Amino acid sequence: MDQPPRSDRKRSRGPALAALVAVAVAVLAALVWTQMREQPPPPAPEVASAPVAEPKPPAEPEVRHPIEAVPVEPIPRAEPLPPRDQSDGALIEAVSALVGPGSLERWFFADALVRRFVVTVDNLPRETLPMQVRIARATPGSFLTAGGESAPTIHPENARRYEPFVAFVEAIDARKLVAIYVSFYPLLQEEYRAIGFPHGQFNDRVVQAIDDMLAAPELDGPIALVQPKVMYRFADPELESLSSGRKIMVRAGVDNARRLKAKLREIRRLLAGAAQAR
Repeated sequence: MDQPPRSDRKRSRGPALAALVAVAVAVLAALVWTQMREQPPPPAPEVASAPVAEPKPPAEPEVRHPIEAVPVEPIPRAEPLPPRDQSDGALIEAVSALVGPGSLERWFFADALVRRFVVTVDNLPRETLPMQVRIARATPGSFLTAGGESAPTIHPENARRYEPFVAFVEAIDARKLVAIYVSFYPLLQEEYRAIGFPHGQFNDRVVQAIDDMLAAPELDGPIALVQPKVMYRFADPELESLSSGRKIMVRAGVDNARRLKAKLREIRRLLAGAAQAR
């Protein structure tokens, strides 16, 4: 059901391949530069060419859900925000005050929180989620199947594994959670741009991720699986091609997914103002 992490051997090829590409590009550039120097200068054109228009800078994408429009005040802070790579302590303190001591570490990794949160949110609407930087810990217990090896399906009791986490999410005060989000938003926005979206607005991406999970199908009856290697996958190609966020909802079971969607809609109303949630 999940993508297994890449092996160390496969990762180690990256720097070597990058170095080889860099050398090839440098050699090619040197050859082109030498050939250009050895060629005689081209004759001046008889007719003056039309002036070349200056290229226009790329337009800033439309901000659909500006953080300034979120109707929640940030939590008061006595000190300025720390740098994003030194913000774990402040974030843990703020979130622990909301969910209780130990709850954060039970369900989430407590290091590199800003990066983990931003990368996880950005990849939820995508087909795969990088396991190395995900923010949520694996659900306790083993993945349960029924039907035997010839025709495996998700076991009806598998949804029980998710119930403690769903109860944890339901108990969170959405307005207070969004207040923490607004308070640390400058760090989240900075990280979002640092990972490759220099013109993007992270709050827009958060709303996109929520909308994608809200659109997850609610399937009654057995869900067929296949096991080509170690991990189970959905037998239905359409289900297997779902985004990471929608697959999470399907695996959680219909009842759990509906409870999670109710909380997501509550959070979305705060983050997106009057925009209609699905």
